[in-house]
Amino acid sequence: MNRFIIAVTAAICATGVARAEVTQDDITNDQTNTSQIVTNGMGQQLQRFSPLDTLNKDNVKNLMPAWAFSLGGEKQRGQETQPLIYDGIMYITGSYSRLYAIDVKTGAELWQFDARLPEGILPCCDVINRGAALYGDKVYFGTLDARIVALNAKTGDVVWNKKIAEYKEGYSYTAAPLIVNGLVITGNSGGEFGIVGEVQARDAETGDLVWTRPVIEGHMGTLNGEESTMTGTLNATWPGDMWKTGGGATWLGGSYDAETDTLVFGTGNPAPWNSWLRDAGDKNDGTGDNLYAASRLGIDPATGEIKWHFQTTPREGWDYDGVNEVVAFTDAEGNKKFATADRNGFFYVLNREDGKFLNAWPFVKDISWASGIDENGRPIYVEENRPGNPAGAADGGKGEVVFSSPSFLGGKNWMPMAYSQNTGLFYVPSNEWGMDIWNEPITYKKGAAYLGSGFTIKPNYEDHIGSLKAIDPMTGEWKWEYKNDAPLWGGVMTTAGGLVFFGTPEGEFKALDDETGEELWSFQTGSGIVGQPVTWEQDGEQYVSVVSGWGGAVPLWGGEVAKKVNYLNQGGLVWTFKLPKQLASAN
Repeated sequence: MNRFIIAVTAAICATGVARAEVTQDDITNDQTNTSQIVTNGMGQQLQRFSPLDTLNKDNVKNLMPAWAFSLGGEKQRGQETQPLIYDGIMYITGSYSRLYAIDVKTGAELWQFDARLPEGILPCCDVINRGAALYGDKVYFGTLDARIVALNAKTGDVVWNKKIAEYKEGYSYTAAPLIVNGLVITGNSGGEFGIVGEVQARDAETGDLVWTRPVIEGHMGTLNGEESTMTGTLNATWPGDMWKTGGGATWLGGSYDAETDTLVFGTGNPAPWNSWLRDAGDKNDGTGDNLYAASRLGIDPATGEIKWHFQTTPREGWDYDGVNEVVAFTDAEGNKKFATADRNGFFYVLNREDGKFLNAWPFVKDISWASGIDENGRPIYVEENRPGNPAGAADGGKGEVVFSSPSFLGGKNWMPMAYSQNTGLFYVPSNEWGMDIWNEPITYKKGAAYLGSGFTIKPNYEDHIGSLKAIDPMTGEWKWEYKNDAPLWGGVMTTAGGLVFFGTPEGEFKALDDETGEELWSFQTGSGIVGQPVTWEQDGEQYVSVVSGWGGAVPLWGGEVAKKVNYLNQGGLVWTFKLPKQLASAN
């Protein structure tokens, strides 16, 4: 890959002074250091909560644009990145595997890196990128041809460039890397191509592999260049050779819980979607669960060994990936827990020590594939809502069509929720939609789509699809709901000032009251927002940024929903707002 520098400021070129380096302590304390953002999630716990309260319910109406930065005019697709901010520089990634360094005070570009992607990349769900990572004097990000690149954070020069997997086989990479104790941790994308999900750890300085952990049973992990242990037990939950192309992509990246020294990664759908081909026996004895697809895994960061697992959708047949972020929090009674809002429509609470199931509640309105979750955390299936077996079907091999809700794009997809330490509530971006889905015969071919299913997504309600909900993790109660006409597809942030920030595909960047859901402020950004907002303090003033640029999976896969939003314009702008000092106390 080649780098090109659009512009480097004279000050950086001339001084030659080494910038401060991001340390593990910086990463560990990211949530409480309000002058920086060096982690995806605004802290290792992924709470996306800022302790800043200068900007609040009374004065948010005075929030105004400070500067805007364009990502250029030729490559505008979905912009799903989260900005990072350190030592006066904002780092963002863009569609088609680009990375930008921006002067955080002025919005001027310092340098730009373009991954120069090869022909034949196979991204399933738009050419997006969800962000970078900072550590030492480097900035790291992944590319659509399944590489991880380390750049000098001051100049944008390539330090190292490593291959995660073979893009010609369907692999790609779209998540923000994770930094833990000098290691760069990555997952992979490509679950629709019969790939095998994997987590990899590299030395942050050299890029050399330290360990690998495939997430589908039967595959061998490695440690320091040698085979370590097998994932699971061969053929325990997978029939025949299906495990060899079993899916389970770790495409959203993971998190790190320092208190238990555990990486937590979610795994995607098993492959193919046609669950009858993966049916290993009795539905209730675990032999057909297809581990560890559609699961959350606790992993030892030093060795890559799996410490625990929790599977949200055993025998998964609707593309209900289990990759959604796992947020660490301490509840109102002082208990340390994880929360995750799954694509399958249920909000789960787990024990942080061992990943054990504690509770689950629906967070969307019309779940049809399961009637609930049992005391062990397993779904109570509605068997007639499983897409039919195409084997022996009379109409050309197509199985019985069923209507399932939520759709395969999920009650919640990748877009991260937020947790407020003030209210104790989670703010969950969700969508109310379903799908006609059916199974078809399929055989694996390297580099080709491996679904074995067809589908059409449909809205469940006329007045809204998107739904931002405030959820109590102690009871599952919805405290309030904010409805949106188009699907919600961007991240959420909450602050100690009592605000909840998020964007809509219609281009509105909004701030709501965290206790009531009342809209307090809105700004039209000119394109749909599918990015992730952040806030920080600079020169005594509070700033907020979000990247605007419509795209992602909805316009590509959304069926009838896609038609509803096909008027929306693409774009690529970083919008940065501030609350001026003189207006901070104005009511």
